Amino acid sequence: MRRYPAFDPPEYVSWHPDPEVQRRYDATLRKDPQRRAILRSLSRDHLLRLYAGLLRARLHDIALQRWVRQGVLSKAWLGTGEEAVAVGNAQALEAGDLVGPMIRNAGACHERGMPVAQMLKAYLGTRDQITQGRDLHTGDPERGILPPISFVASLVPVFAGAALAFQLRRQPNVALTWVGDGASHTAEFHEGFNLAAVNRLPLIVVLQDNQVALGTQLKAHQRSELEDLVSAYGAAGLSCDGNNVLDVFAATRQAADLCRHGRGPVILTAHTFRMGGHATHDEQEGRSLFAARVFAAWGKQDPVGCFEAWLTAHGTGRGRDGKILASTLEATEAEVIREVDAAAEEALRSRDLHSPRPEQALGGVTAD
Repeated sequence: MRRYPAFDPPEYVSWHPDPEVQRRYDATLRKDPQRRAILRSLSRDHLLRLYAGLLRARLHDIALQRWVRQGVLSKAWLGTGEEAVAVGNAQALEAGDLVGPMIRNAGACHERGMPVAQMLKAYLGTRDQITQGRDLHTGDPERGILPPISFVASLVPVFAGAALAFQLRRQPNVALTWVGDGASHTAEFHEGFNLAAVNRLPLIVVLQDNQVALGTQLKAHQRSELEDLVSAYGAAGLSCDGNNVLDVFAATRQAADLCRHGRGPVILTAHTFRMGGHATHDEQEGRSLFAARVFAAWGKQDPVGCFEAWLTAHGTGRGRDGKILASTLEATEAEVIREVDAAAEEALRSRDLHSPRPEQALGGVTAD
């Protein structure tokens, strides 16, 4: 993909495939027979949809960064380096399944059908989107995307309830939401997931291990391995390479299959890395939490670049005719760029035309 020196982490600006990283990427996709079978079923078009999803997530964040630099926004919360988690999770689900993205999982919104313009309008606080200017956390219940609130893990009990509804109605659907490593220590997580475990509910909680909770490194608040958490609940646990969108996709399909067959809930631990600060206002502080060599190592594992390299080397895995050419990826990227640029323009027009009116402040407010 094109690189954006003004907005990309420095490790991404001159990115090129690292042979050892690509070797590990390939090895990850071969080691689990069930995941191999899932990935063999993916068509060329679906592989390109995964690629477009990664680009869409990266460019959505770059649009937000541009607005911060221009003074349109004061700050933004980004998922740079973690795109493969939300995109792989969301695309692995089926119609009728429910997702509850936290703010760093914006990719799940557009990959479940929400227009990027609606996502950007939420940041701009316009009245012509679901929060009507009250909150930048967003979603679309009609598309099965429940908006979160800012309290981390708050959706775990909500989604345990949704999974219970699926179970009682005998619907073959799953409910999926995300938590970070720090959020796994909260009361909401414990109470919601424990309820799901006791009742074997079709709930998937993606434990997004990006190595840091706000400004606290994982090793400062977690002694055991994150995968050990499931033993406290007697639940199923899976893990995946959170920078490898294909591994995330296949692991999510495995987790969903367990849930659909009454063997949920599942904690899916996705190991990834936050390539910046908690938000755009503390980029320098965020990068000071880890040594430069740590950023360099994770920078080589750019989810977009590594998938590009895999696609051009392997394609569909069905011989020379199945290979995906670099020109095809460039055409896909050009289409996504046009989509995100048009979405940003639409959102800015909406800010001018549909800013909330003062008298709307009391609308939708209830009181005892």
